[in-house]
Amino acid sequence: MKTNIKIILFSICTILLIFTSCTKEPGCMDPNSMTYNSEAQKDDGSCIYAYDIAQGIWNITPNCDDITIPIVNITISLNDQLPESIEVQGDGDNQLFIDIDGTQVSGDIDKDGNITVENQTVSLDPGLGVPIPVNIEGDGKIELDNTGQMNLTYSFDFQGFPLSSSCSITLSK
Repeated sequence: MKTNIKIILFSICTILLIFTSCTKEPGCMDPNSMTYNSEAQKDDGSCIYAYDIAQGIWNITPNCDDITIPIVNITISLNDQLPESIEVQGDGDNQLFIDIDGTQVSGDIDKDGNITVENQTVSLDPGLGVPIPVNIEGDGKIELDNTGQMNLTYSFDFQGFPLSSSCSITLSK
C-alpha cells in the first residue's frame, strides 16, 4: 500500500512539475517594439511601437538661440516663431511628417524612438514679413511616457550673411 501511495505521489509531482515548467512568461515578443521582452514566451499584446507613439499632437517648449541679422540689426526669436504644438503624421514606413504651422518637416524614427531629421530646406517667415528658405536638421528621442526631446539647427543665408540657431525642444503629449 505504501508503495502505491509513493507511486501516486511521485506521479502527481511529476505531472505538476511538467505543467509548471511549461508555463510561458507573457510579454511583447516583437523585437521591433519599444517594449520587446527577450524573455517572453507568450505574446500578451503589450507591444508598443515608437512610430505609433510619435504620431499625434505634441505640445512643444522650445529653447532656441536668438538670431541677430547684422545688416538691419533685427533680432529674431525662434522661440516666439514656433507654435505651442505640432502635429506629427506618418506614412507607414517609419517616416514622419512634422507640421510646424503649415510647414512640413520630414524625419525618420527607429524602433527605440530615436528621430533623425536630415538636412532639408523649408520656407519660414522669421518675422520679417517675407518667407525665406531655411535649412533644418537634427535629432531627438521620444519615450514610452509620451515625452521627448528634439535638437534642431535652423540655418539660412540673409544677404550674404550665414545665420543659424540651435533649438532644444521639449515634447509632451
